[in-house]
Amino acid sequence: MRRSSLFVVIVAIACAPALARAQTGDVPSSAIMAAPQVQPEAIAALEKMSAYLRSLKQFGLHADTTIDLVMEDGQKLEFPGTLDYKVRSPNGLYIGMKSDRKERELYYDGKTLTVYGPRNKLYAQTPAPPTIAGLLALAEDKYGIELPLADLFLWGTARAPVSSLRSAAYVGPARIDGSVTDQYAFRQDGVDWQIWIEAGDKPLPRRMVITTTDDAAQPQYASTLRWNTNATIRDADFAFTPPKDAHRIELVAAQEVSP
Repeated sequence: MRRSSLFVVIVAIACAPALARAQTGDVPSSAIMAAPQVQPEAIAALEKMSAYLRSLKQFGLHADTTIDLVMEDGQKLEFPGTLDYKVRSPNGLYIGMKSDRKERELYYDGKTLTVYGPRNKLYAQTPAPPTIAGLLALAEDKYGIELPLADLFLWGTARAPVSSLRSAAYVGPARIDGSVTDQYAFRQDGVDWQIWIEAGDKPLPRRMVITTTDDAAQPQYASTLRWNTNATIRDADFAFTPPKDAHRIELVAAQEVSP
């Protein structure tokens, strides 16, 4: 997992002796603190989830999110929001982001990236690569845009290597929205993150909590994910038609923005 403007990265520590206790819901903190840094079963679970996500040809996804913003005096404020995804591999992507503070929509049809602000009726467009993977690289590397939940597309690839994890551990079973999941914790430089993966033959991530550890306030981003792997996806979902009162603006490359 990488750091991003909307969420950052994941992990904690547990040990093999703690595994049996975790399955009964009783995991002493002393056992967790004594754990080895990297558990192979935690890495295997992450890789299994990644492979399953890459196997999905299309899906819909709704996420209820919260994000902490830190005031100058150190006080943390929490803001709720939602994310809606429509995805068709390899070249169709729609993201709708809503909160009390901001609303954005992103459209990608394999040729063009469009970012639209429904509240101010402004949109920007730029030519885009022919795959979602290429789009993510373009958005981040050229425009400094790290898309929310982008790691869903990057786990298991060279842009999110397992080697960046400093610790990885199984925590225990949990129910998320009625689904039986396994909770895992990971640690990378500057971020801790937790992930709850659905048990069984459809290892979908059901919840994520990401903590920025190189900030004294340790702000968090959290999201609960609801999947529709049988979603009806249409070409029109990825095509942007500007409203009559919308105005086009330029999408400026990050290096062109004055500090």
